[in-house]
Amino acid sequence: MKNKILALKYRPQEFKDLIGQEVMAKTITNAINLGKTPNAYLLTGIRGVGKTTTARLIAKALNCTKNFTKGEKCEANENCHCQEIVNSNHIDVLEMDAASKTGIDDVRELIENSKYSPTNAKFKIFIIDEVHMLSKQAFNGLLKTLEEPPPSLKFILATTEVKKIPVTILSRCQRFDLKRVSISEIFNHLEKIAKKEQGNISAKALRIIAQVSEGSVRDGISLLDRAITYQSVTSKNHVDDEDIRSMLGLADKTKVIKLLYEVFKGSSKDAISILKELFEKGIEAKYFLNDILEILSLINRKLSLGSIENDKILPEEEINLINEISEGISIEDIGLFWQLTIKTIDDLKIINDEEITLEMYVMQLLHLKGVKVLTTDEITDVNTSIINKKKEISKKEDNYKENNPLKIKNQLKNTDQVKNNLIEEPKLNNEKSIKAKINSFEDVVKLANQDNEIELKYDLERNVKLVSFRNGTIDISFNEKLNKNFIKILTEKLYSWTGDRWIISLNKKIGDKTLFEKKSESKSNQITEAKKNDKVKMLLETFDDADLINVQKDDD
Repeated sequence: MKNKILALKYRPQEFKDLIGQEVMAKTITNAINLGKTPNAYLLTGIRGVGKTTTARLIAKALNCTKNFTKGEKCEANENCHCQEIVNSNHIDVLEMDAASKTGIDDVRELIENSKYSPTNAKFKIFIIDEVHMLSKQAFNGLLKTLEEPPPSLKFILATTEVKKIPVTILSRCQRFDLKRVSISEIFNHLEKIAKKEQGNISAKALRIIAQVSEGSVRDGISLLDRAITYQSVTSKNHVDDEDIRSMLGLADKTKVIKLLYEVFKGSSKDAISILKELFEKGIEAKYFLNDILEILSLINRKLSLGSIENDKILPEEEINLINEISEGISIEDIGLFWQLTIKTIDDLKIINDEEITLEMYVMQLLHLKGVKVLTTDEITDVNTSIINKKKEISKKEDNYKENNPLKIKNQLKNTDQVKNNLIEEPKLNNEKSIKAKINSFEDVVKLANQDNEIELKYDLERNVKLVSFRNGTIDISFNEKLNKNFIKILTEKLYSWTGDRWIISLNKKIGDKTLFEKKSESKSNQITEAKKNDKVKMLLETFDDADLINVQKDDD
């Protein structure tokens, strides 16, 4: 074990050694003691929280000749199954990596093996890691065996992406979610390991490792392993927080907070200077931006809840800086900063130069503070103002065209120019003379029909109810089937037909019936009236299955 990597050396060998999973461990051990074990376990959670380790512990608890769940340990010379399970060479405990064996053929082989009883253990156990990688056919092949396995067979499935597992599989398993381990628990665990390994690592350095591990115990131990190795190959006899930041490419969080402080003050020179200093120390842009997001969330917490002093992770100096920043910033500013930071993280995927990207990001932050965020009502007012301005400009253009028709200038130099202008002027007059006149809503429908505007005609007849009609203004109500671009299309067409600007307004009044409803009602009345005719009555009585469906007037 001397040269073994720490993540394997300190892998939990008993349920009590699991970090941060006490409730799950207690539930599993109680079920084993009561003999109420499920046919299949499903262990989920992020990487490094103990899924495979828990699977092996369950296998040991089910097959151990001692009372494993009560902490009884096997002797080295005893014929026990625990050591073989730990070494992954037990004949009845089979581990399968679904990432490399994803097909139905692999599952068929596993199902064939399941028919045979255990060789020398109480249970035959199949541990399938990263089970979400199995194909659809492979999952279907597992269904029946999972639901009704032989009495001596147990399945233990482990995955990081439970959403990719079919519901039919989930319903056949007893699910256990392994949660992220808290920073304080990881810190305490790393501190114990560092003492055992004689690693002279400062508390600040261990705290940084615990934070960077993001809830994964394995990641935290692996980083600790790197730190201890770093200590052994350098002339220093200890590792501090600066060494860890340099090793991982992390920024000094105090300096990041100071950078934000300069940004909020509007001091571009000092903010860029701090950024360059951080870059010289080898920070990674992704970690830097994640630190910014974390600080923004702390400022938001300060603004919303009023205090962050109870946060044990932050040193007093950083808390004081955050409190000072919070005095001159609003929630709206925090929201804008947050969105820009997330966008910059996406930009890093397509931009190679991280330093330029972050420099542009900081410069944008300097100009974001104090930007007014418009409310919905204010946006509506702005849109209304723009529309009115456009109408005003349009009217001025129309007046200009009416009062300034094309005229022949005195500076013409040859007769061809005179001829061309004389030809163009009558064309303008002719164009103006052929403009249509609209006296009723029905005229609008006729023009739409003549212009082959089928969709517009359909909306006018079936989805619009006329409230009032005046020359240049149409008030309407409408139903939910109306085309969302109806007003825009109708306004443009009315202008092209008449040469004048029309105002289409939406009214909350119910309005008249649609033209289609009027036409249908008129047709129904005509049919009802016609059925009163003696000749029609005689025809309908003579032919039982006949019905009058239309009435057409003879023009003659």
